[in-house]
Amino acid sequence: MSTPPGRPRAARTDDLLALTEPARALVSAGALAAGSPLLRLAPRGEPHPVVVLPGWLASDVSTRTLRGWLRRLGYPVVGWDLGRNHGPRPEVVDGVRDLVRRLAGEHGGPVSIVGQSLGGIFARRLAERSPRLVRQVVSLGSPFAAAPARPRGAASRAGTYREFRRLRAVHDVRPAPPLPVPSTSVYSRWDGVVDWRTCLQREGPTSENVAVHAAHLGMGVDPAVLWVVADRLAQPRGGWQPFRRPERLPLRALFPES
Repeated sequence: MSTPPGRPRAARTDDLLALTEPARALVSAGALAAGSPLLRLAPRGEPHPVVVLPGWLASDVSTRTLRGWLRRLGYPVVGWDLGRNHGPRPEVVDGVRDLVRRLAGEHGGPVSIVGQSLGGIFARRLAERSPRLVRQVVSLGSPFAAAPARPRGAASRAGTYREFRRLRAVHDVRPAPPLPVPSTSVYSRWDGVVDWRTCLQREGPTSENVAVHAAHLGMGVDPAVLWVVADRLAQPRGGWQPFRRPERLPLRALFPES
């Protein structure tokens, strides 16, 4: 009698990625320290307001490195100042929209939004509802392709939580439709929290997916991710072009081969 087959290889790989998430996030932090001289070569663009949104259960503390990096590049950048991200509560949805509207008014133009994980879903939803306020969206490991299309009311918010908890076991996921504003989704096949396929959108004239090596928890400190964010924010308004992987070594080694 043959022995029962073991767990599928894909499931074992998912388990390994999840177990090694914290350690791989530390690797990204170490790579950031080592790669600081290279990051000084990152593109710089027109200073304009940038809002950075944290991931699920995280606060502005989790985006401090990313915001400091963008501030050094010359962007007026702010966190969301709404405490921990416990999901799409009405006060959070309204608070993010009010923040972006205020910054757009103060600076006389639309705002770029960088969202990590669930924060990227918030960013995309705001861009769908209020595209005139949003210059572009950059999402980092955000599983928007598996989230409910348009949450309405408490029942839908509960559905968002359920979906997010199950994102390592998503089947038949399809890339999400593009936004009405330029959008870049940064994803990693080594993500141990969400299935990388849930982070994909349909690519088009102003929508793209960019792969990195980072762990989910390390997105905000990974040097490749920081380079992509800098490159995207440097795109001129009305002249957005798709991301191109740096050709100069060792920067090129930070990105997977296409």
